Amino acid sequence: MVSAPPTTGRPKIFVVEDEEDLRRMLSKILGTVGDVTTAVDGQDAYTRLTGGFVPDVIVTDLMMPRMDGLTLATKLKADPVLGRVPVVMLTAKTQARDVIAGINAGARHYVTKPFKTEELVGKVRKALAARGK
Repeated sequence: MVSAPPTTGRPKIFVVEDEEDLRRMLSKILGTVGDVTTAVDGQDAYTRLTGGFVPDVIVTDLMMPRMDGLTLATKLKADPVLGRVPVVMLTAKTQARDVIAGINAGARHYVTKPFKTEELVGKVRKALAARGK
């Protein structure tokens, strides 16, 4: 059983990223906004989320092994509880069709790599504000 981080009153941010160095960097950056928990891919994330962990926002990569970010977002969108958690899609895919696919899958925001820290933090804060956190 996976446990959630202790409740600190800060927003719970769930980072789903298969590249270890980027996952660490995202944890450090987003740790200024809330308490960060990480997953190594979409399947790892989905297992934790369906196991009872409900974050305030999910920041997920698009291209990952086992389960990609689009599949993860689509599955979450179909869940009555997890479907309310805002998703920020983070990806190197910049084509309009990719952005549309991400939004259609359930992402509230779409951030392309390489990203500016201020842009990512701003979109995460915006997603949290829309959720009332």
